[in-house]
Amino acid sequence: MSRLVILALRVVIILTLAGTLFVQVWMVPVIWRDLEGTPDLLRGALAVVLVLGVLTLQVSAVCVWQLLTMVRRGSVFSDAAFRYVDIIIGAIAAGSILTFVLAVMLAPGDAAPGIVGLICGASLIIAGVALIVFILKLLLKQAVAREAEAAHLRSELNEVI
Repeated sequence: MSRLVILALRVVIILTLAGTLFVQVWMVPVIWRDLEGTPDLLRGALAVVLVLGVLTLQVSAVCVWQLLTMVRRGSVFSDAAFRYVDIIIGAIAAGSILTFVLAVMLAPGDAAPGIVGLICGASLIIAGVALIVFILKLLLKQAVAREAEAAHLRSELNEVI
């Protein structure tokens, strides 16, 4: 991967982290005030779901940053990469669950049934993304195994020569 692509991805990650921090520090209190008059339990639950949802994005961004560092060093095809990929899968799955929880919280209220259905559909799509990343992890696992096998064969060949 070229340095320019890694740099571009890091800029996107920095902007994403800055945006999510803005949401957590500025927007959540504004939304909290806008929900005045809403039952406190629902109001608190919505705020928690929003903060945790943003946290899943932040965790994923940090893990992608770590994977980019491994790519730059040429060590992404190692067992250490699996830890970050597993965390990303978990964060995406948690985001899917949080999205579904949001739909469940909005269902008994004044939200239109179509909106609740769309949010449930978004939850399903997010779960699909987690499955896609899981499949990519399996491909990474195969690449790591091939890399280890190639290194072993190279060492045997060097002994013969």
